[in-house]
Amino acid sequence: MEADRWPGLDLRHLIALKAIAEEGSFGRAAEKLGYTQSAVSQQIAALERVVGLTLFERPGGPRAISLTEAGRILLRHAEAIEARLQAARADMEALSAGEAGRLRVGTFQSVGARVLPLLVRRFSEAHPLVEISLQENGDEDALLELVERGELDVTFNTLPVPDGPYETVELLRDPFVLLVPSGSPLAAATRSPSLKEIALHPLVGFSRCRTMDIVESQLTSSGRSPNVVFRSDNNGTVQGLVGAGVGISVAPLLTVDEDDPSVTIIDLGGRIAPRVIGLAWHRDRHRSPAAEAFVETATAVCRELSDAAAAA
Repeated sequence: MEADRWPGLDLRHLIALKAIAEEGSFGRAAEKLGYTQSAVSQQIAALERVVGLTLFERPGGPRAISLTEAGRILLRHAEAIEARLQAARADMEALSAGEAGRLRVGTFQSVGARVLPLLVRRFSEAHPLVEISLQENGDEDALLELVERGELDVTFNTLPVPDGPYETVELLRDPFVLLVPSGSPLAAATRSPSLKEIALHPLVGFSRCRTMDIVESQLTSSGRSPNVVFRSDNNGTVQGLVGAGVGISVAPLLTVDEDDPSVTIIDLGGRIAPRVIGLAWHRDRHRSPAAEAFVETATAVCRELSDAAAAA
């Protein structure tokens, strides 16, 4: 490949490549893009001249076209370029909005129930011209992908986050507790149960996530694999099943309704390290004044909540 051919690469070439890969044919890609089929063919021919390699297998007849290995490699780069362009557009919108406009925040259930009410009220009082748009998702990795694509300005997440173009700030540490049915012998014990003792009981767990994978790995390290009899994405469902005697649960304290008389909350005495909750944003993107103010307000609110929990 001659490097001097690459300046001739046009963004429309990569858009055509992605459309064909998604639609499976030049004709359908042309319809999607609003081009003629010959125009799309010309763009791909120009792209193949730039890279010096064939990007599509063209079997002819009714058989579908497919990407070559070179095409698959270039498609990955095209998708990354598209994500960065979307992030750049979001930057320009944030820059033009200044202190007003919309702030897009990702969150998950326990933060949404226990942290956001006070945080949003306080932020909105100080920044009445900023509209906060919340997107809740139990899959924290999916929230990070939205940050990378420029579809979220900032998201709550469990720290540390996976490798990626992110900056983070720690907000609070959420200890794990043991939930048992009221009247359980575990509730009457004079000491916190060991991890091995916990693993002897049927467990009601949360659906797979980074935090719970770590918890269950620690339980397994005690010498006995935990017997998870039910999983749920819903905090109330997990607690309700414990109260009904289906099993016990190791849960972050923020997910727990502490006024529920059907369960007893047992302090684990630090046997499992607390989950660390923070905010994450794209390190290469412009942070609007509104986004910076949201991070500052979240830090202050979570500090107050942590102090209140420690006092209690």
